[in-house]
Amino acid sequence: MDNSYDIAIIGGGIVGLATARALGERAPRARLVILEKEAKLATHQTGNNSGVIHSGIYYKPGSYKAKLCGEGKGLMLDFCAKHGIRVDHVGKVIVATSQAELPRLQTLYDRGVANGVPVEMMEPTQLREIEPHASALRAIRSPSTAIVDYKEVAAAMTRELTARGVVIETSARVTSIARTAGAIDIATPRTVVRARRLVNCAGLYSDVVARMAGARVDVRIIPFRGEYYMIRPERQDIVRGLIYPVPDPEFPFLGVHLTRTVHGEVEAGPNAVLAFAREGYRFGRVSPSELAGTLAYRGFWRMARRYWRMGSYEMYRSLSKGAFVQALQRLVPALRPEDVTRGGAGVRAQAVSPDGSLVDDFRIVAEADAIHVLNAPSPGATASLAIGRHIAGLAVETFDLK
Repeated sequence: MDNSYDIAIIGGGIVGLATARALGERAPRARLVILEKEAKLATHQTGNNSGVIHSGIYYKPGSYKAKLCGEGKGLMLDFCAKHGIRVDHVGKVIVATSQAELPRLQTLYDRGVANGVPVEMMEPTQLREIEPHASALRAIRSPSTAIVDYKEVAAAMTRELTARGVVIETSARVTSIARTAGAIDIATPRTVVRARRLVNCAGLYSDVVARMAGARVDVRIIPFRGEYYMIRPERQDIVRGLIYPVPDPEFPFLGVHLTRTVHGEVEAGPNAVLAFAREGYRFGRVSPSELAGTLAYRGFWRMARRYWRMGSYEMYRSLSKGAFVQALQRLVPALRPEDVTRGGAGVRAQAVSPDGSLVDDFRIVAEADAIHVLNAPSPGATASLAIGRHIAGLAVETFDLK
């Protein structure tokens, strides 16, 4: 079997799949391989999120997130229409529940306008027409926010790629990367793949893979677990679409919110709790080596000093159902503790700088023979097709693709 390729893509989540798709369009004669360490694709961040197709209201105008979310949303809707994937255009409301949040709500509105996102500022009476149980002093309506199942999107991408001849290797965890005679040898437990070029879309392990490939990486991935509760079926009519709080501008998380899914469920969450393993989906899941790596990173301690109050509260809310429900009751006062049951969890790959700041924008680094996606959290799934196109453009510039 010939294990030689033009480009190897490490990571079979939605960003890796979208990147392979875009590379195939820009360089149709290039031989591509995707290496995924799990037995199935889209197992981690892609398969454990709430399925929101974000409108782009949150992001600083001119940032990668603002540009690629707006572009990616349109591409995602077109892709879903082409493949018959269900999309529900339920819309979102962002609610300000205190006077202190009103200036931040206005800033969000202004960002939405600057980013070309349809937005509407609403008074409480208008809000009740859309979300009768939501509470707010004022609210923003984002009618173009939608929901989808990103696992179905990833499956459709996989079918496309397979039909185009892209090789997909699962259970192919990368154990080493070495350069020899103008090529890159990528070792996995079963085989060694040789490629001329490399694209790193490894998500939670993107910084590890980048360092393995010899890149000088100035950030470290810190994993944050996001835990969900589920609204009991008999109380799901309390939410019609998506109800979000006004986010804290100092923290790149959106706060616990209520999200209707395309499967008819209503999720509540997620929070943002430091995970003790990069795939720490449970509180008791601890990887001693990965936790040691986090604790040895000076950026972690600077982050901890900056956000310790918020981090302590998130940990308390993780352990206390009552505290979690209280946060939800700020959005929907009629919600009761007995209305919710524990659901699943996801883990967010958050890049943290040495100064302790949480990297807010997408971080994509191009080298002569490798491209590394070092930060692509929310709205990474929404923007995935646009991110793939951006990476393909970088590859054409730097990889000398024909």
